[in-house]
Amino acid sequence: MSDARTVLVTGGVGFIGSHVVDALLDAGIRVRVLDCLLPAAHAGAPDYLDPRGDYVFGDVRDPEVVARCVSGVDAVCHQASMVGLGTDIRDLASYVLHNDVGTASLLEGLGKAGFAGRFVLAGSMTVYGEGRYRCATHGVVVPPPRAAERLAAGDFEPVCPLCGASLSAEAVPEDAPVDPRNVYAATKLHQEHLCASFARETGIVATALRYHNVFGPRMPRDTPYAGVASIFRSALEDGRAPAVFEDGEQRRDFVHVRDVARANVLALTGPPAPGVFNIASGRPRTVGDLARALASAAGPEAPAPEVTGRFRLGDVRHVFASTARAARVLGFSAREDFDAAVAEFARAPLRDPIEARAGARTGG
Repeated sequence: MSDARTVLVTGGVGFIGSHVVDALLDAGIRVRVLDCLLPAAHAGAPDYLDPRGDYVFGDVRDPEVVARCVSGVDAVCHQASMVGLGTDIRDLASYVLHNDVGTASLLEGLGKAGFAGRFVLAGSMTVYGEGRYRCATHGVVVPPPRAAERLAAGDFEPVCPLCGASLSAEAVPEDAPVDPRNVYAATKLHQEHLCASFARETGIVATALRYHNVFGPRMPRDTPYAGVASIFRSALEDGRAPAVFEDGEQRRDFVHVRDVARANVLALTGPPAPGVFNIASGRPRTVGDLARALASAAGPEAPAPEVTGRFRLGDVRHVFASTARAARVLGFSAREDFDAAVAEFARAPLRDPIEARAGARTGG
């Protein structure tokens, strides 16, 4: 077991970060939390914060705040991030500032403090781009980004770049080529590179947990930055049919936030595990499956999902995880039952950020 006694959790007020904080505190570990309460994600400090934590409300890009927060900590769990696809390319600078510059500022502060503990990064499966595909003739291939013309015609499936044949989607292992296809994904990959470089320079253990589609209580309400589970859940709460993009057959791995929190605790307290790990349920489902499950759990009066055929160029078709490495090295496997977790989520309150109330464009 690790000798971590005090863990700094950045972004520890947010959806995933707050569950990590709770899990660490329940394990008897002291926790310091740094969160800037970004208005796009928070309408002030939420009421679910565990009073056992030590909370600092400040920006990870502020050197003085970072110096205060890293002093005396034995491990760092870096959850702070601007998430989702956003609205359009005008979000590019915000993603880079919050994700890349924020991570660089944190690492610089740790270097100045002589930090020698363990570092766990909240990574993302978006770094893979499209998932893993196999052509019957050419084996494993990497399809190019889907063309707008094909998407508009309702032709959603990637094809072999060599022969144009149909492909079979497979679980993505951690050693698959990275191919970020939107701004958020690019910043998450850069975060991994920054942390790996810091680890090589300092000799610390750095672990990147590539989260797949996380859902559960404390998700933010429907914004352009929320995950698809929150978007569907928000629609149902408002009496609207969940709008399912493409044909609803795109496959993802929906993993519960409590499982993700447990994976972080294992990475922080178990045997040292440098490198990257998929954190997922290991049981892929379609986006349409999720929409139908949420509508069913919401009750008989809930509207059925509507398959719209709409698409976003930044989206990918199928991406789901191989969880073998996380099971073997971290000792992690998901425990939460999907149907029970969806039923819980269908009743859970959603966090209402300031921008959602005001109808503003920006988010986090």
